[in-house]
Amino acid sequence: MSVRDTAAGAVSGKTDAAIRDVLAGRRGGFGSALVMAGPAVVASIAYMDPGNFATNIQAGAKFGYTLLWVVVVANLVAMLFQALSAKLGIVTSTNLAEMCRRHWPARVTVPMWLASEVAAMATDLAEFLGGAIGLSLLAGIPLLAGMAVTAVATYALLSLERRGYRSLEVVIGVLVGVIGLSYLAEVLIAPVDWAAAGLGSVVPRIPAAEALTIAVGIIGATVMPHALYLHSGLTQHRAPARDDRERALLVRFSNREVLAALTAAGLINMAMVVMAAAAFHGGHDDVAEIGTAYRTLTPLLGPAAAGIFLVSLLASGLSSSAVGTMAGQMIMQGFVGISIPVWVRRLVTMVPAFAVVAMGVDSTRALVLSQVVLSFVLPLPMVALVLFTRRRDIMGPFANTRLVDAAAMVGTAVIVALNVVLILQVVGVPIPGLPDAG
Repeated sequence: MSVRDTAAGAVSGKTDAAIRDVLAGRRGGFGSALVMAGPAVVASIAYMDPGNFATNIQAGAKFGYTLLWVVVVANLVAMLFQALSAKLGIVTSTNLAEMCRRHWPARVTVPMWLASEVAAMATDLAEFLGGAIGLSLLAGIPLLAGMAVTAVATYALLSLERRGYRSLEVVIGVLVGVIGLSYLAEVLIAPVDWAAAGLGSVVPRIPAAEALTIAVGIIGATVMPHALYLHSGLTQHRAPARDDRERALLVRFSNREVLAALTAAGLINMAMVVMAAAAFHGGHDDVAEIGTAYRTLTPLLGPAAAGIFLVSLLASGLSSSAVGTMAGQMIMQGFVGISIPVWVRRLVTMVPAFAVVAMGVDSTRALVLSQVVLSFVLPLPMVALVLFTRRRDIMGPFANTRLVDAAAMVGTAVIVALNVVLILQVVGVPIPGLPDAG
C-alpha cells in the first residue's frame, strides 16, 4: 500500500472514530453533523447529473418557468424516498437489492434486476455522455476524444473508493459545490423574471403535449432508481449501530443530511430551468441541445456564463458517472450475488454511450429519452422501499408511520400515473385537458 493510500485510509479511520464519539455523546454541535454527512451528498449527485441538464434546458427553453413545479414535486418525492432508503440500510445493515433477493422469489427479483440493469445503463448513458459533451466543448476536442478522456477520469475517481469511503465522499462533495456555485453565478448573470419563476414553482400546469414528455423526463432525471438502491448501500456498513438508541441517532442525522443535500440539489435543478427560461425562452425556444445552449449562451449572456455552464456540466458528468458505476455494482451484487471488477462494469456501461455517438444520434435527445426510461423503471424500487420499510418484522420500531406510508404511496401513485398518461399520449389516445401537440 502506498503512502497516499495509507493516508486516505487514515482519513476514513479518523471519520469512523469521530462517528463513534458522536454516537457515544462525546461530540456534538455542527461538527458532528459534518462527521456524519456523506451518504446523502454522494447520492445527491444523481439529482444533478447531465440528464437533469438536458431535461431542464428543454423545459426552460420551450416552456419558460411553467414546469418549475415539476422540479419541486419531484424533489419532495426524492427527499422522502432517499430518507427511506438510508433508513433501510441503517436499521437492517442490508441494501435494497439484497433485501429484495432475501425476501422475494426469483420470478420477482430476476425481472427487477434486469429492469434495474436497463436503468443503470440509461443512467450511465446520460452521465457519461454529459461529461464528454462538456469536456469536448470546453477543450475544443471531438466528442469521441472527450468520451475517452472522461472514461479515464471517471475510473481515476472510482479508484478513490479503494482508499476509504471518506476520500470519495469529500471529492464528490467538492464537485457538488462546483455545480452549485456555477448555477448561483448563472442565475445572477441571467435576466430572471423572479415573479414568473415563483408562480411556476407553485402552480401545476402542463401547457402542451410535449411538456408532458419533458415533465416525465424531469421526474426520471430527479428521482433516480439507482440512487434509491445506492443510498441504502452507502449507509448499511458506514456506521454500524449497536442498539436501537444508536440506530435512532443515525436515522436522525441521516434525515437531516437528506433534507440539506436534496434541498441544495433541488435548488440547483430549479436554477437550471430558470437560467434556460431567462436566456432562451421567447427568442430561442428551439434550444434543445447542450451544445446549442452553450453556443447560444455566449452572445446572450457572455463567454463567462457559457464557460461556467460547461464547467458545471463536466463536474456533473464526472461525479455522477462514478456514482452511477458504484450503484450498478451494488445492484448486480445485491440481486444476483455476483461481483465483477469495477473496470469491467465501467466498460460494459460505456458501450451504449459510444454506440449512440458512433451512430450519429443526437446526444441531447438521447439524454432526455434515457431519463424517460428511468421514470418507467422508477416505480419498482419505490414500491419495494415502501413494502420493506413499513414491515415491523424487518424494521422493528423504525417501521414507517401511517403518515409516512401514506405520503410514500401517494408519491409512487403520482409517478405511475404520469407514466400511464405518457404511454397513452405516445400511442395516440386523447387525454382530456391536455393540449394536443403542435
